[in-house]
Amino acid sequence: MQKTTVIVGGTGKTGRRVAARLAAQGLPVRAVSRSTALPFDWEEPATWAPALRGAEAVYVTYQPDLAAPGSVEAIGAFARLAAGSGVRRLVLLSGRGEEEARACEREVEACGTDWTILRASWFCQNFSEHHLLGPVLDGVITLPAGTVAEPFVDAEDIADVAVAALTRDGHAGRIHELTGPRLLTFTDAAREIAEAAGRDVRYVPVSPQEYTAGLVEQGVPAGEAAMLAGLFARVLDGRNAHLADGVRRVLGREPRDFTDYAHETAATGVWNA
Repeated sequence: MQKTTVIVGGTGKTGRRVAARLAAQGLPVRAVSRSTALPFDWEEPATWAPALRGAEAVYVTYQPDLAAPGSVEAIGAFARLAAGSGVRRLVLLSGRGEEEARACEREVEACGTDWTILRASWFCQNFSEHHLLGPVLDGVITLPAGTVAEPFVDAEDIADVAVAALTRDGHAGRIHELTGPRLLTFTDAAREIAEAAGRDVRYVPVSPQEYTAGLVEQGVPAGEAAMLAGLFARVLDGRNAHLADGVRRVLGREPRDFTDYAHETAATGVWNA
């Protein structure tokens, strides 16, 4: 009997893609989040064990981010619970250049089961499925990123790598660093989105303080806004302005380019006024 693969954060950008790929292969999959029938909530540890019941492999994403306070303790406790529940493979979605994320990775590495780390750069889909969709529609993207370049990675590639790590041998004890195929500044990204969508979109760099204030005005809690602004200012300081070959090594092909993402996303109409 095939055991289940659990997707923690199964309604998120990568989680729902991973779940869909596994289901398409006819594999048992259980996608859980705070909104699913069987709920999973990082702030409610009592929900963890029921979600893990019968699981052989687990894909883990953490909300709002691995840089959030309490993430290290939660990831460590969950990883140990998963290992003790009979989980054989644990795949963690992590971030590049984040000290807090590295601490979470170490918790997974020490949990006692086979583990794989997916250390991803900034998602292309942040411009269409997350908090930057509104700014794109408004025509002005503001971030505390200056003129730094980022190797934007497509969530489709992350999902393909995650499925490989969850279902195939050879990934235990590996850290796969995932980026797109080229570096773009946020000015470049805004220009490509504008060209693909046929609308005016530009990027305006702001300070972390200005970005925090803008998030609070949008209704983001002050603590979370400050955490996100500080995280973005750190990881978008140039430390990640280089490419990695994780997608090619795992999948045997080049990662998807931002231009392809922009044109395919524009065709869905999500960037229409």
